[in-house]
Amino acid sequence: MDFRRSMESKYRELLTSYLKGGSEQALYQSQKFSRNALERNIPPEEMVSLHKNLMIELFPDDFTAEMQESFDILLEVMVGYGFAYREHQNLKHIQQELRTEMEIAANVQQTLLGTEVPCVDGMDIGAISVPAKHMNGDYFHFVKDENNSVSIAIADVIGKGLPAALCMSMIKYAMDSLPENRKSPTVVLENLNRVVEQNVDLTMFITMLYGTYNTASHCFSYASAGHEPGLYYDATQDEFSELPAKGLLLGIDKKTKYREYEKEVMPGDMIILMSDGVTESRTEEGFIERETLLSLIKKYLHLSAQGVVQNVYKELEKLQDFQLRDDFTLIILRRKV
Repeated sequence: MDFRRSMESKYRELLTSYLKGGSEQALYQSQKFSRNALERNIPPEEMVSLHKNLMIELFPDDFTAEMQESFDILLEVMVGYGFAYREHQNLKHIQQELRTEMEIAANVQQTLLGTEVPCVDGMDIGAISVPAKHMNGDYFHFVKDENNSVSIAIADVIGKGLPAALCMSMIKYAMDSLPENRKSPTVVLENLNRVVEQNVDLTMFITMLYGTYNTASHCFSYASAGHEPGLYYDATQDEFSELPAKGLLLGIDKKTKYREYEKEVMPGDMIILMSDGVTESRTEEGFIERETLLSLIKKYLHLSAQGVVQNVYKELEKLQDFQLRDDFTLIILRRKV
């Protein structure tokens, strides 16, 4: 006996059982029946037709013309409903496949772009980067050389999703391909600029700040390609100031030259680098004020650099009702006292 004949027989039993006694058991069995029908892709209009035919068979004298017409209307409604339902189920299946693929891509991205916060004598370093969605359009990377100096890159693709992630993978590969003797901030940006100009679509823009902290001289040398300005915290004065940095975004003009800046870092002072997902955090009232960000950093100054960035992130996430609107990256380099 095929499934449809078996289904008709089973439904006849359920219907007659319920009509005779109205038992709760029959209602419970009907729920199991409907799940089996869905698993076999039985459309709803077929179920209505089955019910109609059984009612005619069971009550031939009481099934009026009006009842017949009402079932005909219901059948037409169920035909449209069935098409919509099957389309909905198909879209749900596609969505689940895409979600699975994005999760795999996000894990691959984390593996490819992953970097460890280095342990450096005389320095306290903290970093956090959280994507607004599955894929991260922000990127940061640390390199510790044989002289105990630390180079750091922080970048932001003006775009989201898989294209942004692919751009970041290209940036990471290009940086790793540079010879060790060609990793001064200006040289790095000029080389990456040529790579981006030749390989990235004109509709995508990449900002980047690259700097090197010399642990012998405690001098931070850096250059910027249109990236969010960093901040400097003067521990003695208990004041923040902006790190000057100008430069054209990567990929606009392959002949662009970048200016190098220097900042001497005193004991207890901090270099604070970020993406625009930090400064452009938004609440229902609009963007957060700069003073709000600075007050949050000050609030947690007694903690380690990692403690500062993690707690500032939690506070800003809370202000946004735990819904990031942009990728969030915050880095602190603190010279120990």
